[in-house]
Amino acid sequence: MERPIGVKICGLTEPAGLDAAVTHGADWVGFVFFARSPRHVTPAQAAALIARLPAGGPRRIGLFVAPDDDAIAAVLDATELDGLQVYAPQARARAIRDRFGLPVWHAHGVATPGDLPAETALDGLVIESRPPAGSDRPGGNAHAIDWTITRGWVAPAPWILAGGLTPDNVADAIAQGGATAVDVSSGVESAPGRKDPALVARFIRAARQAGFG
Repeated sequence: MERPIGVKICGLTEPAGLDAAVTHGADWVGFVFFARSPRHVTPAQAAALIARLPAGGPRRIGLFVAPDDDAIAAVLDATELDGLQVYAPQARARAIRDRFGLPVWHAHGVATPGDLPAETALDGLVIESRPPAGSDRPGGNAHAIDWTITRGWVAPAPWILAGGLTPDNVADAIAQGGATAVDVSSGVESAPGRKDPALVARFIRAARQAGFG
Protein backbone atom coordinates (compact mmCIF):
# COMPACT_ATOMS: atom_id res chain seq x y z
CA MET A 1 0.00 0.00 0.00
CA GLU A 2 1.23 3.48 -0.78
CA ARG A 3 1.59 6.02 2.04
CA PRO A 4 2.53 9.54 1.00
CA ILE A 5 5.59 10.52 3.05
CA GLY A 6 6.12 14.24 3.56
CA VAL A 7 9.70 15.52 3.65
CA LYS A 8 11.10 18.66 5.25
CA ILE A 9 14.67 19.81 4.61
CA CYS A 10 15.54 22.11 7.51
CA GLY A 11 18.40 24.43 8.36
CA LEU A 12 18.97 25.70 4.84
CA THR A 13 21.63 28.38 4.57
CA GLU A 14 22.81 28.42 0.95
CA PRO A 15 21.40 28.10 -2.58
CA ALA A 16 22.78 24.64 -3.43
CA GLY A 17 20.90 22.95 -0.61
CA LEU A 18 17.72 24.88 -1.28
CA ASP A 19 17.84 24.13 -5.00
CA ALA A 20 18.34 20.42 -4.29
CA ALA A 21 15.32 20.39 -1.98
CA VAL A 22 13.21 22.00 -4.70
CA THR A 23 14.52 19.81 -7.52
CA HIS A 24 13.86 16.59 -5.66
CA GLY A 25 10.42 17.54 -4.40
CA ALA A 26 10.66 18.41 -0.71
CA ASP A 27 7.32 19.41 0.79
CA TRP A 28 8.77 21.95 3.23
CA VAL A 29 12.00 23.92 3.52
CA GLY A 30 13.08 25.22 6.92
CA PHE A 31 15.05 28.28 8.00
CA VAL A 32 16.54 28.57 11.49
CA PHE A 33 16.24 31.91 13.28
CA PHE A 34 18.22 30.94 16.38
CA ALA A 35 21.66 32.47 16.80
CA ARG A 36 23.28 29.53 18.60
CA SER A 37 22.58 27.17 15.72
CA PRO A 38 25.25 26.60 13.04
CA ARG A 39 22.32 26.82 10.61
CA HIS A 40 21.22 30.26 11.73
CA VAL A 41 20.20 32.72 9.03
CA THR A 42 19.25 36.37 9.29
CA PRO A 43 15.91 37.60 7.96
CA ALA A 44 17.71 39.08 4.94
CA GLN A 45 19.54 35.83 4.21
CA ALA A 46 16.30 33.88 4.45
CA ALA A 47 14.56 36.35 2.16
CA ALA A 48 17.26 35.92 -0.49
CA LEU A 49 16.90 32.15 -0.36
CA ILE A 50 13.11 32.21 -0.39
CA ALA A 51 13.20 34.46 -3.44
CA ARG A 52 14.69 31.49 -5.32
CA LEU A 53 11.66 29.30 -4.69
CA PRO A 54 9.36 28.71 -7.65
CA ALA A 55 5.64 29.36 -7.47
CA GLY A 56 3.97 26.30 -6.03
CA GLY A 57 7.26 25.12 -4.53
CA PRO A 58 7.91 23.82 -1.00
CA ARG A 59 6.20 25.51 1.91
CA ARG A 60 8.44 27.81 3.94
CA ILE A 61 8.84 27.15 7.65
CA GLY A 62 10.65 29.38 10.13
CA LEU A 63 12.19 27.77 13.23
CA PHE A 64 12.23 29.86 16.41
CA VAL A 65 13.46 29.09 19.94
CA ALA A 66 11.73 30.93 22.80
CA PRO A 67 11.22 33.96 20.56
CA ASP A 68 9.71 37.26 21.52
CA ASP A 69 7.18 38.86 19.22
CA ASP A 70 9.68 41.40 17.91
CA ALA A 71 12.01 38.66 16.67
CA ILE A 72 9.21 36.96 14.75
CA ALA A 73 7.92 40.25 13.39
CA ALA A 74 11.38 41.14 12.08
CA VAL A 75 11.48 37.91 10.08
CA LEU A 76 7.95 38.30 8.75
CA ASP A 77 8.65 41.91 7.77
CA ALA A 78 11.54 40.68 5.61
CA THR A 79 10.03 37.62 4.00
CA GLU A 80 6.91 35.48 3.79
CA LEU A 81 6.60 32.22 5.68
CA ASP A 82 3.90 29.56 5.51
CA GLY A 83 4.31 28.35 9.07
CA LEU A 84 6.37 28.52 12.27
CA GLN A 85 8.15 25.74 14.15
CA VAL A 86 8.37 26.85 17.76
CA TYR A 87 10.40 25.67 20.74
CA ALA A 88 8.49 27.19 23.65
CA PRO A 89 5.83 26.18 26.17
CA GLN A 90 2.55 25.30 24.51
CA ALA A 91 0.75 28.34 25.91
CA ARG A 92 3.40 30.62 24.42
CA ALA A 93 3.20 28.79 21.09
CA ARG A 94 -0.59 29.35 21.04
CA ALA A 95 -0.06 33.04 21.75
CA ILE A 96 2.36 33.24 18.81
CA ARG A 97 -0.22 31.65 16.51
CA ASP A 98 -2.90 34.05 17.70
CA ARG A 99 -0.59 37.06 17.28
CA PHE A 100 0.73 36.27 13.80
CA GLY A 101 -2.07 34.19 12.27
CA LEU A 102 0.23 31.48 10.90
CA PRO A 103 0.12 27.72 11.51
CA VAL A 104 2.40 26.71 14.38
CA TRP A 105 4.13 23.36 14.76
CA HIS A 106 5.06 22.68 18.36
CA ALA A 107 8.43 20.98 18.85
CA HIS A 108 8.14 18.19 21.43
CA GLY A 109 11.10 16.23 22.82
CA VAL A 110 10.38 12.66 23.92
CA ALA A 111 12.22 9.74 25.52
CA THR A 112 9.40 7.29 26.31
CA PRO A 113 5.89 6.61 24.99
CA GLY A 114 4.54 8.47 28.01
CA ASP A 115 6.13 11.67 26.74
CA LEU A 116 4.01 11.70 23.59
CA PRO A 117 1.29 14.36 23.80
CA ALA A 118 -2.31 13.20 23.99
CA GLU A 119 -3.70 16.58 23.00
CA THR A 120 -2.62 19.87 21.51
CA ALA A 121 -4.26 23.11 20.51
CA LEU A 122 -1.69 23.74 17.79
CA ASP A 123 -1.52 22.85 14.11
CA GLY A 124 1.13 20.16 14.19
CA LEU A 125 3.85 18.48 16.23
CA VAL A 126 7.55 17.92 15.63
CA ILE A 127 8.54 14.77 17.52
CA GLU A 128 12.23 14.39 18.30
CA SER A 129 14.57 13.36 21.10
CA ARG A 130 15.14 15.46 24.15
CA PRO A 131 18.38 17.42 23.89
CA PRO A 132 21.44 15.65 25.34
CA ALA A 133 22.89 16.86 28.63
CA GLY A 134 24.88 20.04 28.18
CA SER A 135 23.38 20.96 24.83
CA ASP A 136 22.71 24.66 24.22
CA ARG A 137 20.13 23.86 21.54
CA PRO A 138 16.70 22.25 22.08
CA GLY A 139 16.84 20.54 18.68
CA GLY A 140 19.15 19.96 15.76
CA ASN A 141 21.43 17.73 17.84
CA ALA A 142 21.39 14.68 15.51
CA HIS A 143 20.00 12.45 18.27
CA ALA A 144 17.35 9.92 17.26
CA ILE A 145 14.53 8.67 19.44
CA ASP A 146 13.63 4.99 19.73
CA TRP A 147 11.41 4.99 16.66
CA THR A 148 9.10 2.32 18.07
CA ILE A 149 7.91 4.87 20.66
CA THR A 150 5.43 6.29 18.17
CA ARG A 151 4.10 2.95 16.93
CA GLY A 152 0.37 2.88 17.63
CA TRP A 153 0.31 6.42 19.02
CA VAL A 154 -2.95 8.23 18.29
CA ALA A 155 -1.55 11.64 17.48
CA PRO A 156 -3.74 14.66 18.33
CA ALA A 157 -2.50 16.57 15.26
CA PRO A 158 -0.40 15.96 12.15
CA TRP A 159 3.17 15.20 13.17
CA ILE A 160 6.63 15.00 11.70
CA LEU A 161 9.53 12.87 12.92
CA ALA A 162 12.87 14.63 13.40
CA GLY A 163 16.25 14.00 14.95
CA GLY A 164 19.14 11.83 13.82
CA LEU A 165 17.64 10.91 10.45
CA THR A 166 19.87 10.20 7.46
CA PRO A 167 19.42 8.78 3.95
CA ASP A 168 20.54 5.41 5.35
CA ASN A 169 18.11 5.14 8.27
CA VAL A 170 15.01 7.11 7.28
CA ALA A 171 13.24 4.10 5.75
CA ASP A 172 13.73 2.10 8.97
CA ALA A 173 12.50 5.03 11.05
CA ILE A 174 9.32 5.25 9.00
CA ALA A 175 8.74 1.49 9.09
CA GLN A 176 9.32 1.19 12.84
CA GLY A 177 7.41 4.23 14.02
CA GLY A 178 4.72 4.84 11.42
CA ALA A 179 5.68 8.42 10.62
CA THR A 180 4.07 9.92 7.55
CA ALA A 181 6.42 12.93 7.48
CA VAL A 182 10.12 13.33 8.27
CA ASP A 183 12.44 16.26 8.94
CA VAL A 184 16.19 16.27 8.33
CA SER A 185 18.94 18.82 8.85
CA SER A 186 22.43 17.61 9.84
CA GLY A 187 21.82 14.20 8.27
CA VAL A 188 22.16 15.67 4.78
CA GLU A 189 25.14 17.94 5.43
CA SER A 190 28.76 17.87 4.32
CA ALA A 191 29.62 20.30 7.15
CA PRO A 192 27.51 22.06 9.80
CA GLY A 193 25.09 24.31 7.97
CA ARG A 194 26.15 23.15 4.49
CA LYS A 195 23.71 20.83 2.74
CA ASP A 196 25.09 18.21 0.36
CA PRO A 197 22.80 18.14 -2.71
CA ALA A 198 23.49 14.45 -3.31
CA LEU A 199 22.51 13.57 0.27
CA VAL A 200 19.38 15.70 -0.01
CA ALA A 201 18.40 13.75 -3.13
CA ARG A 202 19.12 10.40 -1.48
CA PHE A 203 17.14 11.31 1.63
CA ILE A 204 14.05 12.39 -0.26
CA ARG A 205 14.19 9.33 -2.51
CA ALA A 206 14.59 6.96 0.48
CA ALA A 207 11.70 8.57 2.36
CA ARG A 208 9.40 8.42 -0.65
CA GLN A 209 10.26 4.78 -1.35
CA ALA A 210 9.48 3.94 2.27
CA GLY A 211 5.89 4.93 1.56
CA PHE A 212 5.43 1.86 -0.63
CA GLY A 213 4.84 -1.51 0.95
